[in-house]
Amino acid sequence: MKKSTLLVLVITFIATSTQTADAQYDFSEDLYYDHPFTYEMGASLAIMNCFTDLGGKKDIGQNHFNDFVLSNTEFSGSIFFSANYKNAISLRVEGTLGKVTASDNSLEDIKPTTYGRYERNLSFKSTITEVMLAVEIHPLFFKKYKEGKKLPRFSPYLVGGIGFFSFNPKALLNGKWVELKPLSTEGQGFIEYPDRKPYKLKQFNFPLGAGIKYKLTPLYTISFECVSRILNTDYLDDVSTEYIDQSLFAKYFVGENLTNALLLNDRQKEINPAHVTNVGWQRGNSASNDSYFTFNLKMSFVF
Repeated sequence: MKKSTLLVLVITFIATSTQTADAQYDFSEDLYYDHPFTYEMGASLAIMNCFTDLGGKKDIGQNHFNDFVLSNTEFSGSIFFSANYKNAISLRVEGTLGKVTASDNSLEDIKPTTYGRYERNLSFKSTITEVMLAVEIHPLFFKKYKEGKKLPRFSPYLVGGIGFFSFNPKALLNGKWVELKPLSTEGQGFIEYPDRKPYKLKQFNFPLGAGIKYKLTPLYTISFECVSRILNTDYLDDVSTEYIDQSLFAKYFVGENLTNALLLNDRQKEINPAHVTNVGWQRGNSASNDSYFTFNLKMSFVF
C-alpha cells in the first residue's frame, strides 16, 4: 500500500472518529430533547436484608428499621433495562436474585430484654428471585431547560411499581436445610385451623424506594438506590401466629416429615430441655407482614 493512500485512510479514520465523538457529546451533554426517548441497560451489585418475626433488637419486635440487624445482610444482584422519556420518567424492567435470613440466636447478647424471642430459638433462610416493573420519577427534569444549557449530572428520584417474587423458607436441623412450608408448622391447611391457609411461594409484591443517579460520561451512569418490598405475606420466615397442638402433626404426617414438623414447630427445648409450650402461646406477630429490601449500586449504559 502506498504511503499516500495509507495517509488518506488515517486522516479519514481520525475525522470520522472525531465526528462520532462530537455527536455523542452533543447528544448527551447538550441535550435539547431532540430525541425525547433514551434507553439504558445495566446491572447492579446490592445487599439484601429483611424484616420478619425473627431476630431483631431489644424489647418487642418492631418489624421495621428499629430491628435492623447488619449480620443478616446478604449479597444480591440484578440486571435491568429502562426506557426514559426526557430523563424525567423511566419505565424499568429488572430481575433480581438474592437471599434473606434471620435468627433468634442473634438476640443472645440481649436476651433478658427480648420478651422470650431469644428463647423461641427459630431461624430461617430463603433464596429470593424477583422480576419487577417499576417507574422512576426524576423531579429535576420536569423543569424546562433552555436550549444550550447543560442538564444536571445528579438526579434524585423516586421509584415504585409491582413485582413478582418467589421464596422458600428453610431451617437448619441436624446439619441439613429443611423446607418449612410442607411441614405446616403453624397448622396451615389443617381443618382444626380453618383460618390458617397454606401460603404461596410465588407472590406479587410492591417495590417502593428512592435513589440518586449520576452521569459519569455521555454514555454511562451510576446510581445508588434503596428499595423496600411491601409483601402480602407474613410467612417469609414461616412464622406468623401461635403454637398449635403438636399431637395434630401425627394426623397429617408420617416418617421424616412428622419428625421434622415436631422438631421445627417448637425449638425452645434446644435451649431449655425442661421448657413446656402451651397451645396458643405466641409464636409470631400476625399484626404486620414481613418485608425485604435492597441497597443497590447500579451501573448502566445509555443508548
